[in-house]
Amino acid sequence: MALASKSPGVDCPIMATPTSREQIMEALQNLPTDATFDDAIERLIFLAKIDAGLGELDEGKGIPHDEVNRQLSQ
Repeated sequence: MALASKSPGVDCPIMATPTSREQIMEALQNLPTDATFDDAIERLIFLAKIDAGLGELDEGKGIPHDEVNRQLSQ
């Protein structure tokens, strides 16, 4: 992740939110040199699903752990 410029009056740099393109490029650069196209696609799908899940949590669509445990124990 790239560091953003310092905000006025703040002594420590803040982390800039990487763009989707930056996240994709980083994910591809971190693959092993012998990775296949399928490996790259699998990794990108995995990251997209994480991003979608985090978006749902931000929208309050998550299920509390207690509720999940209750549903699974039925």
